[in-house]
Amino acid sequence: MITLRRSSERGHAEHGWLDSRHTFSFADYYDPAHMGFRALRVINEDRVQPGKGFGVHSHENMEIVSYVLEGALQHRDSMGNGAVLRPGEVQRMSAGTGVTHSEFNASQNEIVHFLQIWILPERSGLAPSYEQKAFPPDARRNELVLVASRDGRLGSVTVHQDANLYLARLDAGKRVALELPPSRGAWVQVVRGSVALGDEKLAAGDGAALTGEKGMALTAAEDAEVLVFDLA
Repeated sequence: MITLRRSSERGHAEHGWLDSRHTFSFADYYDPAHMGFRALRVINEDRVQPGKGFGVHSHENMEIVSYVLEGALQHRDSMGNGAVLRPGEVQRMSAGTGVTHSEFNASQNEIVHFLQIWILPERSGLAPSYEQKAFPPDARRNELVLVASRDGRLGSVTVHQDANLYLARLDAGKRVALELPPSRGAWVQVVRGSVALGDEKLAAGDGAALTGEKGMALTAAEDAEVLVFDLA
């Protein structure tokens, strides 16, 4: 079964300095029909104005993955990490027993456009930890590249959950596919361009849940970029 979540159906928060689209319930946006998909709890598409950002705040017991589409994101946390996240890089922060952090637009001139992703950890009380790795665009061209996994294989960042996150940049007409064992589900999120998923066309901002499917295949209707979550 394939269930679509159109971009226009997402929650929306506009704070002046922040424009945020919520695929699932988040903050003041609550929809009991969209509380997440399996262990995937949050996909927020955020645009932050130059020099603005999220001040110091805390999290517990959540795997937080950030992926920048345009611009640069400045990260600081209570573990002593300070880094700038740029397009093609994936950041993973395990909040565990508790961590404070801030995320700001690193530019005084350009908007930063990024995805904030939350995945529920397989257990509570983990020690907080942090990773950031680069995945060059050419390595993601016309194939699904693993960027986050439970065991950190193939150079991916480690998430404390039975979940795999793939990225792909597709040229128009190119196809990628992923097999899915019967017990697993997948979430597809289109971030640029448009793709065909079976008979359905997904545009930027659209998502789709796959349950009980033997596999997933995407064909780019135009140049596109997609995230694919493979979830227990």
